[in-house]
Amino acid sequence: MKLVTIEHEGWEQAAFWTERGVIPMTWLNDQAGTDWNTELFALLQHNQFTELRDWYDNQGQEKLSSLPYLPANEATYRALYRKPGKIIGVGLNYREKAIELAGRAAEEEPVIFIKPDSTLIGPGESIRLPGKAGQVTAEAELALVIGQTCKNIQEEQAMSVVAGFTTSLDMTAKDIHARNPRFMQRAKSFDTFLSLGSSISTPDEYSNLEALEIKTLHNELVAHSNTVSSMIFSPAYLIAFLSDVMTLHAGDIILTGTPGSVPIQPGDTTGCEIAGLMQLNNVVEG
Repeated sequence: MKLVTIEHEGWEQAAFWTERGVIPMTWLNDQAGTDWNTELFALLQHNQFTELRDWYDNQGQEKLSSLPYLPANEATYRALYRKPGKIIGVGLNYREKAIELAGRAAEEEPVIFIKPDSTLIGPGESIRLPGKAGQVTAEAELALVIGQTCKNIQEEQAMSVVAGFTTSLDMTAKDIHARNPRFMQRAKSFDTFLSLGSSISTPDEYSNLEALEIKTLHNELVAHSNTVSSMIFSPAYLIAFLSDVMTLHAGDIILTGTPGSVPIQPGDTTGCEIAGLMQLNNVVEG
């Protein structure tokens, strides 16, 4: 199942992303007599996302095939939602990137940080470079969307709490972080320093998650790419590790690390490309 968040009829709402086009949730409710929440975060928070996925697998695809749709290239796409409960970042999670930045192999435990929701923007919105921050970098990342509350979950069961995957861009004030590693939280927390994609694909859309490739784009070119198999800590391990530290709730976002960062400056575009998801692109402003 694939969903997107679009701006339609004056507000941001969830929609099905199908081969024919985009079907707003309001249209489904009106024409099929259903009563789903029309915002993605509400679907997650009210435990409707799993029910919606079951409905889609059992009868929904057939019902959707008879409904009108918006052509995909005519819809206006927005961030999946604006106020996640938690946005948790993971640093240095690709072997090559860790060696490049730290000059040595990975840590024994994940490096984690929190992104405030004031950092969050969506597709097509501008990354604003703060004054006196120095060099800023952008990093494409696979993001995990948590679908149900969990605490102390085992790695073997961890993927069962994932609602789906999306694209993301994590920005860092590189010069601030370079002055002192303890400044990482500040370097990650400026407004517009996280872009969240518009689409979510459920785990069953991927038969081989380890082969999934994450690409960092810079001015429409692929600057870095790598696969999930090259992560030091797998998505399942990260969920289990984080759930030992904090309770994870439906709608929380986990950024799984980047295959590589690019320095950005005003006038640039940067993006994240992952198969099965809408490409995420943002422009950079001074």
